[in-house]
Amino acid sequence: MTFVRHRLARHRLSRHSAAGLAVGVAALLATGLLAACGSASGASAGSITLYSGQHEQTTQSLVNAFETQTGIRVNVRYNDEDSFADELVAEDAHPIADVFYTENSPALEYLQDKGLLASVDASTLAKTPAKYNSPQGDWVGVSARVSVLIYNPSLISASQLPTSVLQLASPKYKGKLAFAAGETDFQPIVTSVARASGAPATTTWLNGIKANAGSHVYPDNETIADEVNRGAVAFGVVNQYYWYRLKAELGAANVHSEITHFAPHDPGYVVDVSGAGILKSSKNEADAQKFLAFIVSKAGQEIIAHSISFEYPLDDGVLTTAPETPLATLQPYPVTIGDLGDGSTAIALLRKAGLL
Repeated sequence: MTFVRHRLARHRLSRHSAAGLAVGVAALLATGLLAACGSASGASAGSITLYSGQHEQTTQSLVNAFETQTGIRVNVRYNDEDSFADELVAEDAHPIADVFYTENSPALEYLQDKGLLASVDASTLAKTPAKYNSPQGDWVGVSARVSVLIYNPSLISASQLPTSVLQLASPKYKGKLAFAAGETDFQPIVTSVARASGAPATTTWLNGIKANAGSHVYPDNETIADEVNRGAVAFGVVNQYYWYRLKAELGAANVHSEITHFAPHDPGYVVDVSGAGILKSSKNEADAQKFLAFIVSKAGQEIIAHSISFEYPLDDGVLTTAPETPLATLQPYPVTIGDLGDGSTAIALLRKAGLL
């Protein structure tokens, strides 16, 4: 399978939001959360190259803190994780990257299946609940997000919203629905529907939501959140943190949308995981292992919790500062990291429906 490039993600937020991240990291430094994990001794430190498909603001806050703590320099490249996955396969003979950090698990599973990832230290894997890590131990889960419906109450009431993802294909939602078929965030939902209903039914469903969305098939979740908020479309499917970021960007007074979950255990109610792995070809594996250990440490997880990432830290002792539904109380469909696989099932179905 080849990971085709589906979209050009908008990883950057405004200067105001970036400043918020800097303030959050500074606050952690001031309270000693980073220092508690040790600090650079002044001795000569190494460097690693990080390929990041994660949102830039999330990555940079972690990188800045890691460099402050260890003195190890992190050279970061940003791109879509699916583009990086193909690049890393091609790069294997002349390695550049040490660490690959993604928004979702399929790109990591793809590289794992190619035999390109090194084993993560057991002590690092132990920091994250096993269900959020690579089943083979070749990458570690860092944060999580959950799929939700974002809606504009002036266009559709909460009682009129679908409670199941399968209802998105109902003709009554024609012209009201938005989704981002090319988002890697959408693939886990498609995989989940296929697992619950089978491939033929999923193809029918995709054709139905494509017809309902019409011109509201958008390139990314940010666009969905913006368009729903301004009243251009009634509702859409996104991950929860996009709404919280929108609120942080615009201020509560300018947010005209709300979010809600699908019914408990519905195939559309999916928790997916952002993770990181080390390339077997890395010449800096010891420092790369330190980076993975840091981002799942208490200090790294607190950075995620206190930033405007609004993703869920996977350390069960760390909670987001936003009033989000706690990760532990979510009731998602029981699809596992292994079930989500490398995303090839979802990609094939999306292509068959003419959505990629």
